[in-house]
Amino acid sequence: MQLMRLGEAGAERPVVRVDDGFYVDVSDVVRDFDGDFFDHGLAGLAELVARRRDAGQVLPFAGERVGAPLARPHQILCIGLNFSDHAAESGMPIPPEPILFTKSPNTLVGPNDDVRLPPGSTATDWEVELGIVIGRRASYLSDIDEARDAIAGFVLCNDVSERSFQLDRGGQWSKGKSAATFNPCGPWIATRDEFDDNAPLAMWLDVNGVRRQTGTTGTMIFDPYFIVGYLSQFMVLEPGDLINTGTPPGVGLGMTPPTYLREGDVMTLGIERLGAQRQRVVATAPREVPWTA
Repeated sequence: MQLMRLGEAGAERPVVRVDDGFYVDVSDVVRDFDGDFFDHGLAGLAELVARRRDAGQVLPFAGERVGAPLARPHQILCIGLNFSDHAAESGMPIPPEPILFTKSPNTLVGPNDDVRLPPGSTATDWEVELGIVIGRRASYLSDIDEARDAIAGFVLCNDVSERSFQLDRGGQWSKGKSAATFNPCGPWIATRDEFDDNAPLAMWLDVNGVRRQTGTTGTMIFDPYFIVGYLSQFMVLEPGDLINTGTPPGVGLGMTPPTYLREGDVMTLGIERLGAQRQRVVATAPREVPWTA
């Protein structure tokens, strides 16, 4: 299934995409695609959608805003340098274990919402990423099969990053990752049953129509199932949590010279079977920032 949320920010309703251009509304039986839904409500939804589709209860998409396909998660976890070719372009060794950082949950926005540059930003960057949505409470998972069963589905994300905040302000990655609008997500969550574990997914990102990132999940150092099992050894994963799993090469930081987003730029990006996004880059009003050492 392909789970989506439509409507204005803060008033999205859950739907299931059934064909290119059509959906089934499930908002009368599902409150939202949130932690409670992923923990208890996913089972049986496919049967309901099939019945409604057979009964002709299918609606066309009609220009409504597409929201992030999951409600605000308990946490957003991110894995750094998880593509061998991206590590190489960054001039950094392949990590022996996943590099973990967090991203503020309120960075989550819809796939076509504007991305806002923080005041004074000169180094805001793009990162197309495969996101994992957790489907049940998970702690100390013992094997790959348990990790696979803990995943509800996969989603397209843009892990927008302010590199100066990330690297020059004390070297704390979360500071460069957590500005408002820095995690466009969607357009849909594809449930885990739609994927062949061994089939790599193509990934791409353009800025102003120029291809910047081209890659595949096949060059991941740590695959999604390993990541989920690994993280469960250090923290409890909750239903509806989001994990961004790293980006292929082509980020602005890796260019010579480094090249970053400016007001008016447009990012378009996609992952095979997970749809595409489009974000316009807008400025936040400048202001005095006294909080420097």
